[in-house]
Amino acid sequence: MKTEDLISMMASGVAPVDRRLPVKQMAQALALGGLGSLLLMLKIYGLRPDLAVMLGVPLFWIKLAFPTTLAVGAMLVLRRLVRPGLRVGARWAGIALPSLAVWLGGALVLLSAPAVQRLPLLMGISWRSCPFNIALLSIPLFIGIFWAVRGMAPTRLRLTGAVAGLLAGATATMVYCLHCPEMGVPFWGVWYFLGILIPAAVGLLLGPRLLRW
Repeated sequence: MKTEDLISMMASGVAPVDRRLPVKQMAQALALGGLGSLLLMLKIYGLRPDLAVMLGVPLFWIKLAFPTTLAVGAMLVLRRLVRPGLRVGARWAGIALPSLAVWLGGALVLLSAPAVQRLPLLMGISWRSCPFNIALLSIPLFIGIFWAVRGMAPTRLRLTGAVAGLLAGATATMVYCLHCPEMGVPFWGVWYFLGILIPAAVGLLLGPRLLRW
């Protein structure tokens, strides 16, 4: 068989590739994973009783802004990591800046508070369970995001797994904010962040196994 005939045979019947398929898969993963996380939160923890009142409190929206901006930053980084050869570059700021903002805000709150109030501001009333609650709620998102990423073409599997886990944790924290009564910025910077890091650490460890293609 001639080379030209072989190429023609292999090329025949090839359907066009949907370039938006990875975007659609990630959107589906986030939607279904977020819904699963929300249902899990409602089943296990429930909404905070004063949620309707909190919707009119600016501090509540600042609280929600931390995981939301972190999730957006993780998504921007992940979009580069799933495409071979692309550098992340300045997009790492999308993860770094929300983290630095909440740490700086927490530090300012602690410094301005009386000494006797600093430890309660930092520990809140749910520090023992908060990180693990977030990690639990991140499971549906973790599964969905890893399914979507596996269908792409990541080459840095460990790093990609960590960022995918970070995205799952940050999105789960958005859901958890609808339940959590904690309103202290120092608390968010420590215990929310630790909760987000748990799925990120799992993704770092399991990325080479779960994302291999």
